[in-house]
Formats: sequence, C-alpha cells, structure tokens
Amino acid sequence: MRGGRHRGFTLIELMITVAIVGLLATMATPLAELAVRRSRESELRQALREIRNGLDDYKRAADSGLVERAADASGYPASLELLVSGIANAKDPARPRIFFLRRIPADPFFAGPPETPPAETWGLRSYASGPDQPQPGKDVFDVYSTAPGAGLNGRPYRDW
Repeated sequence: MRGGRHRGFTLIELMITVAIVGLLATMATPLAELAVRRSRESELRQALREIRNGLDDYKRAADSGLVERAADASGYPASLELLVSGIANAKDPARPRIFFLRRIPADPFFAGPPETPPAETWGLRSYASGPDQPQPGKDVFDVYSTAPGAGLNGRPYRDW
C-alpha cells in the first residue's frame, strides 16, 4: 500500500463472492432440472398427440374404404411402422400410397439404449385389450409411455 491506496481484493472479499455465487448456483439447479422435466413432458404430450392422430386418421381411412381390411378387422394398423411406410389406396390404385405420419417420434422418457427404433420405445395397446391392462395384439389401437414415475401433474406417464 502506498499513499493509502490498495489494489485488488482481499482474501475475505473473494471468499464472500465465491460463497454468494455458489449459493445462487445451488438455488438455480432445481429450477433448471424442473425446466428440463417440463420440456420432456411437453415432448411426450406432443408425441402422443401426433401418434394418436395418425392412428385415428388410419382408422378413418379404413372406415371410408381407402384402406383395405378384413371383415373381422378393427380398422387400426397392424404396426406403427405402417403409419410411416404408407399403404396402398384401395379406392384408386393409380394414386400414390397414403401416409399418416412422416416419422414416429420416440418416447422422450424411454430409458433403454439410444439406438432403439422409435416405434419400440412405446407400449402398444390393441383394440381387443382393456384400458386397465393394455396388451399388444394384432393391431395398434393406442400407445402409451413405458416410463416409470409420474409427471408434474401427478398422473403416471403410463396413463397419459
């Protein structure tokens, strides 16, 4: 110190600054985790809506005769992949295939290997299956998340 002036910070000032920054970081972490969870739940809602709309569009096409089906069939697709690969137009074979989805979105909460095809990240429910114990079958009536746990709204992801 010369002439009563000092330069820089004291060790105590630096320690207080570091403590304040650390406290702010610990307060912000739960908020960031909550934002990430909200984002994934929003993705789940959007993916379910997209797939279910594709399934409903397929059913409407089957009911209107655009898609061939057996007399005893429910009118729902045999797999999720049919929504993307498309199906021949039964009313006008000269026209191109009918597509119901551009792609199958993956379940954002799927905990398996990342290379798993998106169609295999969902639980499938057939038309013949009850709503309480969904089981796959010869068609795909609905999809659900196989993720454990519940959303921020308290409902299990499986019931969305």
